[in-house]
Amino acid sequence: MGVTAIVPAYNEEATVGRVIEALLDCPAVDDVLVVSDGSTDRTAEVARCYPVRVLELPENRGKGGAMKAGVENTTNDVVVFIDADLVGLKPEHIANLIEPVRSGRADMSVGLFEDGRFATDLAQKIAPFLSGQRAVRRSLFQEIPQLEHTRYGIEVALSRYADRHEIPVEIVHLHDLSQVMKEEKRGVVKGLCARMRMYWEIMKWARY
Repeated sequence: MGVTAIVPAYNEEATVGRVIEALLDCPAVDDVLVVSDGSTDRTAEVARCYPVRVLELPENRGKGGAMKAGVENTTNDVVVFIDADLVGLKPEHIANLIEPVRSGRADMSVGLFEDGRFATDLAQKIAPFLSGQRAVRRSLFQEIPQLEHTRYGIEVALSRYADRHEIPVEIVHLHDLSQVMKEEKRGVVKGLCARMRMYWEIMKWARY
């Protein structure tokens, strides 16, 4: 059962390289695809320094659109989604996330930060269904309608579909892992504006 790791990335030149390195060091991953979602920085250029596939989208489609484009560009049975801004990602995190789906115990797994940073740990304890670290059967992902339009609502859409259709989902704790917050990437004002846009997109899809 082949596994493709898909990394949706929008202007993540500072961190995408370390994420790729961890994926390449994970024996459970057969293929790595970085989807540069209309990035205006060196995200795609950095990714091409590694032996991975890079898909450049000419315009920003949002996270859901980037993930959908990635799935459409692989034929492996399992896809694992890994955010491009993670800090402390290790091959064992990825392998542990993949294992429940690859073994057949679950059709989807959701990774939750633990013992990483207080802010990111707390956010996922409050709303675990928003985690961007997931493995899923490719055929299941393709069944879910309108994912290409969800933008940051993608994780809500995946979680709600799984809940409504009683799809087996396993939680995987990812120790000592965190991510760079938007306010750290873009500054307080721009980062806060980006966070408010993200919450609006999440709430929009939470209603469906």
